[in-house]
Amino acid sequence: MVLKNKVIVITGASSGMGAATTKKAIAKGAKVVIGARNEEKLKAIADSTENPSNVIYKTTDVTSLEDVKALVKTAIDKFGKVDIIYNNAGIMPQDNLVDSDPESWKSMFNTNVIGVLNGIKATLPIMKNQGKGLIMATDSVAGHVVYPGSAVYNSTKFAVRAIMEGLRQEEHGNGIKTGIISPGSVNTNLSSTIGNKQIKESITKMWNEKNMSLSAEDIANSAIFMMEQADHVDINEILVRPTGQDI
Repeated sequence: MVLKNKVIVITGASSGMGAATTKKAIAKGAKVVIGARNEEKLKAIADSTENPSNVIYKTTDVTSLEDVKALVKTAIDKFGKVDIIYNNAGIMPQDNLVDSDPESWKSMFNTNVIGVLNGIKATLPIMKNQGKGLIMATDSVAGHVVYPGSAVYNSTKFAVRAIMEGLRQEEHGNGIKTGIISPGSVNTNLSSTIGNKQIKESITKMWNEKNMSLSAEDIANSAIFMMEQADHVDINEILVRPTGQDI
């Protein structure tokens, strides 16, 4: 799938992997509709791309189905279709279960899981009517393994894997492709959502060690690779780790 003139919706696009993917997609000639909660950052991302006229931004809270539907409608109203949605928004308030805040559990599930479901719900009927489309989500190595201090975050990412595989099985016969990008350690501002100070400091320290972190651009390369596949090629999972990561 050549990305020129393809219409891509990206959530969580105001920074990190979402912003990097937006810039790379625009550079390849795509038309991109981006959403996040911070309008100022969205505008800055749009203005910094190679072709700002091919970027539309709209403030979006992925925990709201109406917000996500409005984002997708913006793509339809402006460009007439949606070829790809990349459900990228996520938070990571890690903590040991004994110390974790129940409100953080709700926030993680609402953003990381319900946010993906809202993206699916908003685009799937459109893509089925088109007879094709690609639905993507940012998962994590944390959705493939479990480790201390991350049980709730792990569970949200395991849930995303299950949802996306269920979607694949239900819709592959209708021309709908599905894929998850599962990054390992990535040096982005996602760390700002970590609640436990000790865990946050440990992760930040690790990022400064040789071969122990990836950049947002590294993950964007994987996302673009998935997007560029031909209609009959469905890459369902990409796991990408820094070479120094052992988990």
